[in-house]
Amino acid sequence: MTGEIFRDAWGIPHLRADGASELARAQGRVTALDRAWQLEVERHRARGTSASFLGAEALPWDRFVRRARLDDTARRCFAELERRDPETAGWVRAYVDGVNEGLDEGARRTTEFAKTGLAPGRWEPWTPLGVWLGIHILFAGFPAKLWREQVVRHLGADAVGLFAADGPGTSGSNGWLVSGERTVTGHAIIAGDPHRFIEDPGVYQQIHLSCPEFDVIGLAVPGIPGIAHFGHTGTVAWAITNAMADYQDLYRERLRRTGAGIEALDPDGVWRRAVRHTEVVQVAGEDPVEIEVIETARGPVVIGGPEGLPDGSQEHLEEGLPEGLQGEVQEGFPSGVSDDAPPLAMALRYPPRVTGDLGFGALLPLLRARRVADVDRAVDLWAEPVNVVQAADTEGGLLHRVAGKVPVRSAANGIGPVPAWEPGHDWEGWHETPRGGLTDGVAAMANQRGLAAPLGVEFAAPHRADRITALLGEKERWSAADMPAIHMDTRLASAEALLDLLRTLDTLGPDAERIRRALLDWDRRMDADSEGAALYAAVRGAVVRRLAAHPAFAALAAAPAYPEVLLPWLALLPRVGFALEHLLRAEELYGIDRAEAVREAVEEVAAEPPSGGWGDTHRLAPWRALTDTAYDEPRLSGDHDCVLCTSAVPGLTDLAARGPAARYVWDLADREAGSWLVPLGAWGIPGSPHHRDQLPLWVRGDLVPVVTDFTEFEKESDV
Repeated sequence: MTGEIFRDAWGIPHLRADGASELARAQGRVTALDRAWQLEVERHRARGTSASFLGAEALPWDRFVRRARLDDTARRCFAELERRDPETAGWVRAYVDGVNEGLDEGARRTTEFAKTGLAPGRWEPWTPLGVWLGIHILFAGFPAKLWREQVVRHLGADAVGLFAADGPGTSGSNGWLVSGERTVTGHAIIAGDPHRFIEDPGVYQQIHLSCPEFDVIGLAVPGIPGIAHFGHTGTVAWAITNAMADYQDLYRERLRRTGAGIEALDPDGVWRRAVRHTEVVQVAGEDPVEIEVIETARGPVVIGGPEGLPDGSQEHLEEGLPEGLQGEVQEGFPSGVSDDAPPLAMALRYPPRVTGDLGFGALLPLLRARRVADVDRAVDLWAEPVNVVQAADTEGGLLHRVAGKVPVRSAANGIGPVPAWEPGHDWEGWHETPRGGLTDGVAAMANQRGLAAPLGVEFAAPHRADRITALLGEKERWSAADMPAIHMDTRLASAEALLDLLRTLDTLGPDAERIRRALLDWDRRMDADSEGAALYAAVRGAVVRRLAAHPAFAALAAAPAYPEVLLPWLALLPRVGFALEHLLRAEELYGIDRAEAVREAVEEVAAEPPSGGWGDTHRLAPWRALTDTAYDEPRLSGDHDCVLCTSAVPGLTDLAARGPAARYVWDLADREAGSWLVPLGAWGIPGSPHHRDQLPLWVRGDLVPVVTDFTEFEKESDV
């Protein structure tokens, strides 16, 4: 036996091989067979070549990826991996070999290749690292620093806290660890659900990897070998949530062209040569686009250049400077520099670009882990994204810690862009990652301000974490079978801020008064069939639109001319929607009569009330690289601040593009007492039996049983 592929009733691949490298090759091959289109989309996105077959809509992403130098960073990181950890580098190569072996056959199984005219390409050894970077480069939300800068400039520093709800969240998760003292078996349980944009195919792949050295089930990221985030080896299990740490910085750069190239002003007052070259991006159906790529000592320039912003919006950058620096462009540089000051640009500094380490050295040790101590040592090697990790083993060991690289630097770096030409903004080593414990035998993590607080700036509202903790407090002993009910909890604590204002209203029209009374009697649950939830969402949306349209926020309505991929973080309406609770409860809000805004919103909804329940408009809206296939997407329960976090954008749309990208229950008493699920299915092949067969379970809250006995599976092929 070299390698074998088995399938269970849900089409989930169960792989068996003689060794770790043979198993990696089998994992790469089966992923290419099941998800060839997804793999090739991610490969092209990582290289900045997706517009070559997806067209002009993909150009903004390709432009950003080229300027951020993701492909070059992936190459650097793989070269460092080969130097420092040749075993892991060889294991990654084996995975890539498997992908290349399976791509042609996988492409023949899907129609997207023919629709776009795309031929499967060749994966290089560093491609998985590029895919990882492409998926996570915006994970830490560095564009939020641009938003905070805008808020400070127009409303003052105190206003930053009003909008501190992490804006258009791109990532998050629920996770909870219940120790053996609180379970019916005496062994720990880990459960949760990562929240990401729901994609078709999904961002997580259920898989079982078995060889003489280890036997692991878990959720892999397609294109990446091993099981990074959620796994169970039989004797130890682990899971993660986003720690909401701040580990990426934006630097304002002063650049000038010379006869020899481009120079940047460094903190010591010296102009130094920046790296510069051009690249050409092919665009399907249109002319190629040339991109200038610039990198200073801080990092790649991702906004602007020597001439400033492309539409001449230099004043946006200038006005955002800290007090004392505004006008400096006209007055000359500090430190005696007399040159006319050039326009400003911004460079991105992110850990893998600095260190050449993407954390792939953790992947094999995780598969080999037998105890919590093994997981702990493995995640010491983690780089990014920065996560809260929970783990438990069959001997009673427990782990609750942060893992990843967060640079030590000035507090100003975390708030917004900082001037590259001033001293005091360098990175000076790495933070020690915090560790925590359990309270009453449980620990809930849901991106809230807590364990990772010293490492971040903005965190998720505490509602999900508080609700999970409260639910776990309702019983003394828990079983694995109890956990899916927590996944599906729909109570919306953040609704109280709007309802409190609703209580103060009087002299409403009769129809509006009926809505007011209905909302005050509503049980606060965002269930798909709930008419109260539909009414609440309608009123909330109307309030959000009124606040966003108020003259007090007019200066925030139009974002500067930043790259298109960064603009979602600068959109006012989503910011108001996700921060509504803070805005309604603030002692004062720039003279806005919030009670009157609520009154007008209720009257608006009364004139045209929603018909039916919340799920009639709150439906799944997954992302697809090609949008020409229509599906009748399901009605959903939940909302942004519910444990069942199916996120719409209040005031803009009730459709949910974000939600649980997987669910899992890991039982340390018996691995096969656990369960797992993905939103659609195990395969990324439209029309196949396992493309969307898990979707009805995902909507209901049911999970698929974990099965690891190979005698229960059907063998598909040798590898």
